[in-house]
Amino acid sequence: MDTRYLKNSRLRRASAVKKGLAASASAVLAIAGTGLYLSQRILYIAKKAEEAVAERETRAGRFDLELYRQLPKEEVWVRSIDGTRLKSVFITPNPGRPYVIFCHGVTEHKINSVKYMNVFLKRGFNAILFDHRRHGESEGSFTSYGHFEKQDLKAVIDELIRREGESVRFGIHGESMGAVTLLLYAGTVEDKASFYIADCPFSDFRQQVRHQMKRELGFSPPFFMTIAEWAVWLRGRYKMTELSPLEAIQSIEKPVLFIHSKEDDFILPDMTEALFEAKKGPKQLFMADKGGHAQSYNENPEEYEKAIDRFLAEFDLYPS
Repeated sequence: MDTRYLKNSRLRRASAVKKGLAASASAVLAIAGTGLYLSQRILYIAKKAEEAVAERETRAGRFDLELYRQLPKEEVWVRSIDGTRLKSVFITPNPGRPYVIFCHGVTEHKINSVKYMNVFLKRGFNAILFDHRRHGESEGSFTSYGHFEKQDLKAVIDELIRREGESVRFGIHGESMGAVTLLLYAGTVEDKASFYIADCPFSDFRQQVRHQMKRELGFSPPFFMTIAEWAVWLRGRYKMTELSPLEAIQSIEKPVLFIHSKEDDFILPDMTEALFEAKKGPKQLFMADKGGHAQSYNENPEEYEKAIDRFLAEFDLYPS
């Protein structure tokens, strides 16, 4: 056999192998790059500056620093189950009365909850504000959209019980990620609160991520979700499939008030409607006419407060 033919054949095979390896390496790099990008967007979503949130709420007339300073309160560092320290504020203008714990949304911090707190303070409740991990003054390196946050919420509740005793009554109000957090807490950790108010939660995190992909990119290929789930698990150590309030809601026995704006295109109102339908036992639903995501109170304050009053009255939840 011609040695030149053998040599050329070997060269062609070597070239094909090199091309195959290069293509494989490119594919691996593309997958890794996609996973890094998607998980970065999820785990390290850009937060709003504390000063910017306070300024926004002040301009809108929803936060008065002087009135806030005058409230009887104590700043408390609460340690979560994994050691993460959470900045909380126990506000007690109504000693001996029930509490409401407020869970803010992703990118926000505890000052965004003051407007909701004021609604309950004037109805005779006390309040606890706190910063979720990686937000505000709290520690934490990434966001888990309720997975680790539900244990943080439990740590705050444990501190309340340590201070006030097992007989203390409390409700929980949450907005967006905060609403998801309280539903996951109640449905998978413990159903210990007297009531829950879930304002604009998603019903399933995977569906929500797919919705955002379509919203931002115009499409949502299935393999993108697979890559995102894999990357989030590797970097954040939680499974996106576990973030399903729709499953958790079936274990919640206490009353839940679901709130959503009909105009919300970030988390679709269909998700709250599905949660409402799945909830067994005491529940109410308030669909606000105006406002985008997490704007139901800002755009419909009177209707929002009336919805809370109907809920508290029907299930005998007012302080006594």
